[in-house]
Amino acid sequence: MIKVQNLAKVFGTKRAVDGVSFTVERGEVLGFLGPNGAGKSTTMRMLTGFIPPTSGTATVGGYDILTHPIEAKRMIGYLPENAPAYTDMTVEGFLKFAAEIRGLRGEARTRAVGRVVEMCFLQPVLHQSVETLSKGYRHRTCFAQSIIHDPDVLILDEPTDGLDPNQKHEVRQLIRRMGEKKAIIFSTHILEEVDAACTRAIIIDRGRIVANGTPDELRAKSEYAGAVLLRISGVTAAALTQKLGTLGTVKRVAVLNENNGAVTARVFARGNPPRGELARSLAEAVSGWRVEEMHTEEGRLDEVFRSITMPDTAVAAEEKK
Repeated sequence: MIKVQNLAKVFGTKRAVDGVSFTVERGEVLGFLGPNGAGKSTTMRMLTGFIPPTSGTATVGGYDILTHPIEAKRMIGYLPENAPAYTDMTVEGFLKFAAEIRGLRGEARTRAVGRVVEMCFLQPVLHQSVETLSKGYRHRTCFAQSIIHDPDVLILDEPTDGLDPNQKHEVRQLIRRMGEKKAIIFSTHILEEVDAACTRAIIIDRGRIVANGTPDELRAKSEYAGAVLLRISGVTAAALTQKLGTLGTVKRVAVLNENNGAVTARVFARGNPPRGELARSLAEAVSGWRVEEMHTEEGRLDEVFRSITMPDTAVAAEEKK
């Protein structure tokens, strides 16, 4: 549904997007992650035809966004950054206007407006002017216009920005449901949204894609993936560290806490052993001590994100731990 090949955008001397390539199929929800200024919004603006690329190509539903822009844009629902709208219109008036410019008339327009009002929970503010809305309701209104023509492709720039926790949950669930039949890209810097809504995620940094995979595949890149959290009583931190350091499965031992005769430590695996192998070797090594807690940890998306986009900072943070 979406195919991007070597897409680039240069503003003066700044290369905002640098040779980005990826695809999105129907039934996929792609999370577009990256720090501020990484090139997320610029990529989305090129995909929607809002700005032209400096080089490269992008197709939507088989239509090139440059050579067949009208056909491509008909297939797209777009929620831009900062959720712009005509503030002097009522919510109902704005949605009717959005439906009309998408070619909907008469009963089709009425059904479309009713459908998105229900989906986005806009009944309480339907007759209010947009300028009087809270940030959350304004964002929902703009989200509603992006889906009013039931597009096959959705491109959403920070779709949960400004929403309270309940509203964020509703939008994520809505995106996940729509993603079963559509191709969806949404940008975010909120890592929990990757697990909540995405089937796949791309991390972009300084205009380039630096990681691409499912949430589980990205988590597997974390140093915490397969690490074991261990709490043992009746032993000193020095003795524990010395003994575990001799094991071939152990990369390093980070002591987290030592008090009241108990030591809590995180043990990192050497290499990429099968899940559970480190825990088994540790259990044998500490069998003569009193083990109060031992469990294998999951990888952390935030650590993967930092290690990729800020490697020096990530290393320093781990050394402090």
